Amino acid sequence: MADRFRITLAQLNPSVGDIEGNAAKAFAAWQEGREAGADLVALPEMFITGYNTQDLVEKPVFHQTAIAAIEALAQQCADGPTLAIGGPWIEGASLYNAYHICRGGRVVSRVLKHNLPNETVFDEVRLYDSGPLGGPYAVGNTRVGSPICEDAWHPEVAETLAETGAEFLLVPNGSPYYRGKLDTRYNHMVARVVETGLPLIYLNMVGGQDDQVFDGGSFGLNPGGGLAFHMPVFDEAVTQVDLERGPEGWRIVPGEMAPVPDDWEQDYRAMVESLRDYCAKTGFTKVLLGLSGGIDSAIVATVAVDALGAQNVRCVMLPSEYTSEESLEDARALAKALGTRLDNVPISAGRDAITQTLAPLFEDHDTDITEENIQSRLRGLLLMAMSNKFGEMLLTTGNKSEVAVGYATIYGDMNGGYNPIKDLYKTRVFEQCRWRNANHRPWMAGPDGAPIPERIITKPPSAELRPDQKDSDSLPDYPVLDGILEILVDLDGSIADCVAAGYAHEDAKRVEHLLYISEYKRFQSAPGTRLTKRAFWLDRRYPIANRWRDPG
Repeated sequence: MADRFRITLAQLNPSVGDIEGNAAKAFAAWQEGREAGADLVALPEMFITGYNTQDLVEKPVFHQTAIAAIEALAQQCADGPTLAIGGPWIEGASLYNAYHICRGGRVVSRVLKHNLPNETVFDEVRLYDSGPLGGPYAVGNTRVGSPICEDAWHPEVAETLAETGAEFLLVPNGSPYYRGKLDTRYNHMVARVVETGLPLIYLNMVGGQDDQVFDGGSFGLNPGGGLAFHMPVFDEAVTQVDLERGPEGWRIVPGEMAPVPDDWEQDYRAMVESLRDYCAKTGFTKVLLGLSGGIDSAIVATVAVDALGAQNVRCVMLPSEYTSEESLEDARALAKALGTRLDNVPISAGRDAITQTLAPLFEDHDTDITEENIQSRLRGLLLMAMSNKFGEMLLTTGNKSEVAVGYATIYGDMNGGYNPIKDLYKTRVFEQCRWRNANHRPWMAGPDGAPIPERIITKPPSAELRPDQKDSDSLPDYPVLDGILEILVDLDGSIADCVAAGYAHEDAKRVEHLLYISEYKRFQSAPGTRLTKRAFWLDRRYPIANRWRDPG
């Protein structure tokens, strides 16, 4: 009879800093593995601390507490399967991202991460020392190689493990979502399997952490690159994975293949999960937002209801004399469809008071954008007052197009604690609304059917801060704006690239100018869900004082 090896894969959601809670989750997974007859129970990269810790991991009392928790967990898990868990490790003056192998009441081996990512959201060169290339660790009479996350994106670690006797690869990850990330992972892992000839098991964590969402989707590959199993995306799951040893070595026994949703569903799920976890991990249970009758606040309200439930979402209309009856009707229809509370707080009297207060100073100046911004800032003031009074976190509702070019008022509609659509261009907002109207999933707390009124999706966007205002009065049409922004921001392209793609030189130069002069606003903006590799915050870090302009 062929040899058999069972691994319990714990695709779980840790909380950064909750060392005790993360250890309890790990122990519960270990108990489940013991009951299932596992040889090894595996948790993701840096699970004991949560991920990404940023500079918190450098604090001595923090990493010392984490290391002590792993040692205590090893003692707790003495009688049963081997436990493998990610966490920090100190040797001398060096701090490492490590994978701790626990058996018989102690840590018997540690794998030290060799390749440290230093791009997009990762600063591991800043935080950790690079570990040496090492060999596999033993679990019974089986030798397991564990390249830690980035180590599996490069050939040398896996090749060294194969050359030193590893019989299969178990890759613990803290790999955050961006659109198309699953295919990128598959391609890298298939390359490692082809190079080494070994089966590979890719274990990822789930859950939101600030702007990042870890999307799970753990999977296994057999030699040749065939997919042996696939765990769900975004969901916590504990799965038993079996390997059998035959004449040609170990092979993963085929298991369940969870469906992989399309990009629209994954983006929407990421926004829901990031908001849900951001609230849970920062202590908020309720949110509020200004509901204008426009498409951006509509999708944010819908995401909030799907994340937290209608009973935990307060919508507020803040109309002025420029607010159309259509917008009021649309806001009411949306709130009714979602089942949320809707408060009506007119701003005209407050705006008049502010205007009169400033009149002596402004009497020799023409009316301009200043008066428009007073309306936005007054709305921000009122929403923040409600947030303070009711203990509900304010959501901000600017899409990526607006965030990019500064078409949002700082200390006004940019007020808030979180922005689910911060990395969603306006053209994608329209399509994402259509997707949500056509789809409902069990992980959504909101209603089935089409909650977003069709008129919200089809009417021309407007800030409604002056008579007959349209966004297109001061910006290129959104398909043009977003196309230029995708080149300048997402592709890091040039003005010449924009022109070559068919956009007018004048439009490209104008958008570039707006992009650069709005940096100070983004520096002060709320965090929001990362959906791409070029989200505004850690993915793209530009100076505020910046005289550079593309000469093209």
